[in-house]
Amino acid sequence: MRPTVPPEPKTADHLRDDLPSGPAPAPPPGPARAALLAAALTVVVLCAADAVARSYPFGPRTRNVNDLGNQYVPFHAHLWDLLHGRATGGLLVNWQSGFGTSFLPDLGTYLTSPFALLVAVFPRDEIDLAVYVITVLKIACAGAVMAWLLLRLRPGRWWAAGLLGASYALCGWTVATASYNLMWLDGLIALPLLCLAGEWVLSGRRPLVAVLVVTAAWVANFYTAYMATLAAALVFLLRLWLADLPRRRRLTAAGRAALTLALGIGLAAPLVTVVYFGSAHASEGRFTRFAPVGTQDLLARLLPTTYSFGSPALFVGTTALLLALALPFHRAAPRRVRAGWTLLVVVVTLSMQWGPTHLMWHAFAEPQGSSYRQTFVVCALLVIAAWHALSYGPLDRRALGAAAGLLALIALVASGSQLVRSFAWPVFLTAAVGALLGLVLLGRARPVLRMAPAALAAVLLVGAQLGEATATDAVATRMRFGHMDDYAPWSQRQQDQADAIAQADGWPRYRTDPGREQTVGNDPLEVGGQGAQYYSSHTSAVLSSTLTALGGGWTSGGRSLQSLDNAVTDAIFSVGARVHSPPDPHQNWFPQDGTGETVTREDVPPLVTVRPSAATGAFGPSPYRNQELLLGARVYTLPRVTVLNAAGKDADRSTDRRQGVRVGGKATITARCRAGSEVYLWAPYFAGTARLAGPSAHGLTGRFRADWRPLTKIAAMERLGTVPDSGRLTIELSASRLGVVPDQAVGCLDTGRLHTVVRQLRATGATRVTVSGSGGTIRAELPAGSRGVAVVAAPRIAGWRCAAGDAALVPAKQYHGLIAVPLAAGSTSVTCGFRPPGLRLGTAVGGGSLAVLAGLGVVGAVRRRRA
Repeated sequence: MRPTVPPEPKTADHLRDDLPSGPAPAPPPGPARAALLAAALTVVVLCAADAVARSYPFGPRTRNVNDLGNQYVPFHAHLWDLLHGRATGGLLVNWQSGFGTSFLPDLGTYLTSPFALLVAVFPRDEIDLAVYVITVLKIACAGAVMAWLLLRLRPGRWWAAGLLGASYALCGWTVATASYNLMWLDGLIALPLLCLAGEWVLSGRRPLVAVLVVTAAWVANFYTAYMATLAAALVFLLRLWLADLPRRRRLTAAGRAALTLALGIGLAAPLVTVVYFGSAHASEGRFTRFAPVGTQDLLARLLPTTYSFGSPALFVGTTALLLALALPFHRAAPRRVRAGWTLLVVVVTLSMQWGPTHLMWHAFAEPQGSSYRQTFVVCALLVIAAWHALSYGPLDRRALGAAAGLLALIALVASGSQLVRSFAWPVFLTAAVGALLGLVLLGRARPVLRMAPAALAAVLLVGAQLGEATATDAVATRMRFGHMDDYAPWSQRQQDQADAIAQADGWPRYRTDPGREQTVGNDPLEVGGQGAQYYSSHTSAVLSSTLTALGGGWTSGGRSLQSLDNAVTDAIFSVGARVHSPPDPHQNWFPQDGTGETVTREDVPPLVTVRPSAATGAFGPSPYRNQELLLGARVYTLPRVTVLNAAGKDADRSTDRRQGVRVGGKATITARCRAGSEVYLWAPYFAGTARLAGPSAHGLTGRFRADWRPLTKIAAMERLGTVPDSGRLTIELSASRLGVVPDQAVGCLDTGRLHTVVRQLRATGATRVTVSGSGGTIRAELPAGSRGVAVVAAPRIAGWRCAAGDAALVPAKQYHGLIAVPLAAGSTSVTCGFRPPGLRLGTAVGGGSLAVLAGLGVVGAVRRRRA
């Protein structure tokens, strides 16, 4: 048995929970070794689990599920382009996505972690490997910081601290939820870091470093940093209560903590305010109401190898769970310590299950997608409670028996949950036996099998942790494939797309759209070009509503906008080149036609056009008429359509708010239009395929994907071919589920009329357009005598300020969702500048915080000099 640690005083410099006065001890030994052990165990488990699951980069299965493939990998690819000077746009405006979007909110949400900069050292076509390495390093760093924190909270065995640090890093929340939401992993690191800052505040040490830790956490990812800050504040208050300091010193420490937090967040304000206002102007999306999970499912997630998307992943390893359960019964620990940490774990766990406190953990905004994003807080508290149990010495029979009994009760209740699958029990029982034997051996003094008890215990505990964590991670990786969409890593398809775009690119004379057949939701960021596609938490409401009114499609409740392959919208948004790719072979939704990438080019108006007057009227229910309103001319014929079901009878009318007729299985649409005009089909609530009958289809097939209940997807308008010489067209529908076809589903485009309008817009539009390197300034030179309104083919998102000629910049006007600048007599140029909302406020707050911090530093230096 190891010697008892000598008692130490309850002073501000060396706070401990339970010890009487006496000589101050040396700092706890081994934090560096503990951190290295935690990091090493974490890396071994993550790589081993991916090898078992045959997941990238150790197997053929892609790891790009859900938003990892759609958002995070493309955003890191865009960061690579920015760091190498190859991006279209800069820090202020991203001209590649959504026809021009604010980039600082996306930067602050996805890319401000220091780890993100590592993408620069990888080749561009190895962006998936770069993201994987960043993910592993973040998780390993979280384990290392937690191990360091544990030894700062209380002295103990360094290898045990390393083991529990790895338990935190490899918790269920990490492997089931955060491993593919890698910006959340910054919160996993931030929580123990902020707790360390709280320890420095309690001891009156490192005030500047504490402030910078808060700033770094909020800059890296303010969303999870907010949760980590709440958790660290609770830990700080508990530590303050356990310290049993005089009231004045408690108030002083609390004041220091409040000041540290305020200054740290204040320094991060230039980014935090921009992210906040970016969210305020974003599309609302479609959110699900919070519903707490049942007790069986809640307890089931404490066990290894359980998985679900909608419940809190509380797994921290059987060893850590046993220790946390034993803490209330461990008589070597002071009563206040046992009561305080146990109560904190229980209260925070219950707060996840009550609507108001659940909302508080998510910054009072109902999350879209995973509901239990704060679960890592409970995992951290469980690990800290486990450390307090272990650091007071080996568990006696009473404590170990009580913990084993509670663990058995948890397993019994959880056995009624469908989340506990058959393969979970061998893993759980093996880990439980190994953990119990290891904890029993820690209390022995005599050698066992000619080995020191502590060494044998370490082998058993580490082995149990490695085995169950690897199994849990591998199961989560495999089961995600059955619950989420997945996307292929960078391959020849993306390389061909990128090469085709690079050859056709003519920005800013015209845009090059990556194409309707997307690979991921942010194709422009991954393969280049400038298109409508954009998927972000900051997808602006004005962009989403404008593209929807024009017939665009979207997924993810309106936050993932798709490209719209339409001749009229290409003219409106100056899309002069468009890439056409076959369907992604990784997605087996539709058959492959064997064709490769092709590029079509069109003469389109410049990025800035001149309209005779300000916008009149408003968008209506028909996207064809809305396109004409934005174009400024009538170019469509909207024929009367007849929809027949497979039996040749009239289809039934829709009975919900979707106006039109219901279609399921096979159906046909017939109509009459002018021969030679282009046929478009708009069916936002239809899922399946549509094909124009006859040779005029030119092999085109419209592919529609809609999901009505819940409304998470609507289908984009599709071009099907040209009207045959007879003037009678027939569209064959094949629905994959029951959908609705609107009454004005078919539009016939007069291409000759469209070309005439385009020539007029080119003749009166800008003669030259330039965009600054940061992307935040666009300048257009206009023909002499221009009158009316200059319209920039970009969404009028908040932050644009424009002027004609040499006038001062003022907030830009709007032309049916686009940027508009009224022209004064004799105006020959237009200038628009972009400043993200919240940047000025954040800069002022950040500057003030920096001044206060500098002032406090000067005062402290003067005091120390006088002393």
